[in-house]
Amino acid sequence: MTMESSDDSFVRHESCKKCGSSDALAVYTDGHGYCFACQTYFKEATSVETASNVVSYTKPVEMYGTTQAIPDRKISEATARKFNVHSDEHSQYYPYYNGQGSLVGCKVREVATKTFRAQGDLKINTMFGQQLFNTGGRYVTVVEGELDALAAYEMLGRYPVVSVSKGAAGAVKDFKQNLEWLEGFENVVICFDNDSAGREAAEKCAQVLSPNKAKIVNLTDFKDASDYLMNNKVRAFTAQWWEAKTYRMTGVITLEDAWGDFIKRGTEEIIPFPESFGMLNSMLNGGIAAGEITVVGALTSVGKTTMVNEIAYHFWKNTTKRVGCAFLEASNGEAVENLLTIHTGHNLSLEDRKNIDFDKLRSEIITDGRILLLDHNGAVDTDELFLKLRAMVKGSGCDVIIIDPLQAAVTSNENKTIDDFMDRLLKLVKETDVSVIIVSHMRKPSLTNPHNVNEYDLKGSGSINQIAFNTILLSRDKMAEEEYARNSTQVQVVKCRRTGITGSAGWLYYNALTGRVERGEPPEVHDANNIEEF
Repeated sequence: MTMESSDDSFVRHESCKKCGSSDALAVYTDGHGYCFACQTYFKEATSVETASNVVSYTKPVEMYGTTQAIPDRKISEATARKFNVHSDEHSQYYPYYNGQGSLVGCKVREVATKTFRAQGDLKINTMFGQQLFNTGGRYVTVVEGELDALAAYEMLGRYPVVSVSKGAAGAVKDFKQNLEWLEGFENVVICFDNDSAGREAAEKCAQVLSPNKAKIVNLTDFKDASDYLMNNKVRAFTAQWWEAKTYRMTGVITLEDAWGDFIKRGTEEIIPFPESFGMLNSMLNGGIAAGEITVVGALTSVGKTTMVNEIAYHFWKNTTKRVGCAFLEASNGEAVENLLTIHTGHNLSLEDRKNIDFDKLRSEIITDGRILLLDHNGAVDTDELFLKLRAMVKGSGCDVIIIDPLQAAVTSNENKTIDDFMDRLLKLVKETDVSVIIVSHMRKPSLTNPHNVNEYDLKGSGSINQIAFNTILLSRDKMAEEEYARNSTQVQVVKCRRTGITGSAGWLYYNALTGRVERGEPPEVHDANNIEEF
């Protein structure tokens, strides 16, 4: 689960047993926890017994004590009264209201332990302090916690200050829930904690607002507004508040900014496919480039794996590139055998193992280390796969990654699962500039024409073709009567972002004796050229 999408209410802060933070672990009403210091999600926080022991939504809000100063936080009585914060010897009570101004919930801070618990219903609330300020005006400041709201108001004085109700984890939800109120201000100043969780949440919240509406404060001296006030750094805080920069979505540039990229366009190093692959290189303007995803799609047993093995070997033999291979349906031994078959020109799967000279086979392709295999042991989940792919690229210096097939790398073929995988793959490609070739299965074949395939037949989400820079489809008539037609594969380019050229790229012929893919020709042309004359 993602913290932003959780419907569970924040209960209190506790210490984290993993990283040792005294109060970074946020505990929620269903018992789960999230530590904002070490960014760890706990399915069950150790100190939480059951949700009923933590909070009851039917229990009325009970605030004890009086509105008084909070000396240890340097909060004045006037500010406490403004926000209706009550205190007694043991606790502080921070009230929450709904959109109609009725008290619906309360966070209770235990002074001795610095932990929080909840009263009432904190699902339908506005942000802390929101009921005090009418929408409209030049500025509203949004902070992470109630004490930060009191401190920021104490330091800023005349401008509205509110805090989100569930910390950085639930900030986006609070922004969306109260968006109309926030949009009424000319500027929404986001002043979240000076840590990774706070900075990330600030950007996500800024993206919820209208363009140029949000300003993000860059705290440099202390973690939050409360720390500034406690350390008498009011002037430093207000200076950094006024220096807050208007948030602009990253990646938005002018045409002039993009001019350098235009000059470099077409000068990228291109990695060619094998010459036997017909017109594929010319249609792709020379081959594949760094930072591109190329999808190879075909039905079962058409020859996808044979093709990508040829590609991997070609890159090793004819370039200086390092190639990382995630052959998810082949064992490590099978992967080695397939590459050695291409290297030797002898189909090793047809050889009697007793007659194989293994010492002779242990050649440069085995020992020079430019082809790496992902050791998946028959199973790998998506998170682990991306860790290993990143290690191949960043740690081992792979220039090209081959994944065969996509469907073995995901837990299901549902659109959301495929979309998430392709999105993560695109981010990896853009971050590292690696070239990725990914094999995809296709849906049921045509009953009348085995070569009737298109990009919409790729098995899974439409994002496979949408995110791909190049999409290549293979098709073969596996039941043809003639041997040549049976082992001939048509290659079609249905997408090439760099050139826009699509159409047939020629034919490949699989030679079963050598285990190699050779340049082919249409079966009908081959038959016509080989008619015996009587």
